[in-house]
Amino acid sequence: MRVVLEEGTRWPSGVDPEMLARRRLASLPFVVVGLTRGEVDERWLALCDVAVDDGHPALARIEENLAARPVTCATLALLLRGQQRLSVDEGLVAESAAYSVLQSGSEFADWRAAHPVRRARDEGPRVHVARDADTLTVTFTRPQRLNALDAQMRDELVEALTLAGLDPTIGAVTLRAEGRAFCAGGDLDEFGSRADPATAHVVRLERSVGRVLARVGARTTAHVHGACMGSGAELAAFAGRVVAAEDTEIALPEVGLGLVPGAGGTVSLPRRIGRLRTAWLAFSGWPIGAVTARDWGLVDEIVPAQRGT
Repeated sequence: MRVVLEEGTRWPSGVDPEMLARRRLASLPFVVVGLTRGEVDERWLALCDVAVDDGHPALARIEENLAARPVTCATLALLLRGQQRLSVDEGLVAESAAYSVLQSGSEFADWRAAHPVRRARDEGPRVHVARDADTLTVTFTRPQRLNALDAQMRDELVEALTLAGLDPTIGAVTLRAEGRAFCAGGDLDEFGSRADPATAHVVRLERSVGRVLARVGARTTAHVHGACMGSGAELAAFAGRVVAAEDTEIALPEVGLGLVPGAGGTVSLPRRIGRLRTAWLAFSGWPIGAVTARDWGLVDEIVPAQRGT
């Protein structure tokens, strides 16, 4: 559903927009797209699942995704509508359930069929952990694959961050990455590798990086650079402070794969930048740079890019 919001359009008096959205839209499986023209009364935006300036190039991406992947988009809309009423843990359960359902759907199957799995695998550790006084530094060490998050990296991160959560002498946690990207997202060769999405749902919750990172988020600083896509952006958003290099590029591309964010992004990003900006990123897959990310609140500080990364 497309709604055009013109500048100066008045909101009806005596109507609570949040209450109206909860009562009338919460469970309806369609997407309300608000096309904004100039400054609009923000109360109208409570009724929208995603809002975009009419004429912005991201609009074409949103329309393409809505046409090609309607089930995925409706699932994302329903998920984001409900997240604001859930705790972090409850939100992660809801996201994982939605992700698993879509993994068994035709839209993801179409993407998987068009992108054959590469059989060659890289060896070696995915994470390096070092301690200096009361600071634990966790570094992604898969630069040859742009630090794509695979099952091995996930498990190593859970182990390291669990340690940080259990050790009261660790006062600060730092997340970094080797190479020219912080994290280019999930390892696409592993997407859909489990034949049983229900089992994948349970495994995802048992080994949730987002959950353990949220536990130590207040004392965590994420240093991001280069590509910070999908799970990279989702996990960084759990950190209490995010420092971005000037070359940082952030995007949520999952809808294009027939999926919703699955590393906690529908939980972490709305808590930093709100539901509608999270939806803008997720429905469009459109990348933003460090300056926009800082203006939105997804990044707290911008620093010069490091040469040779």
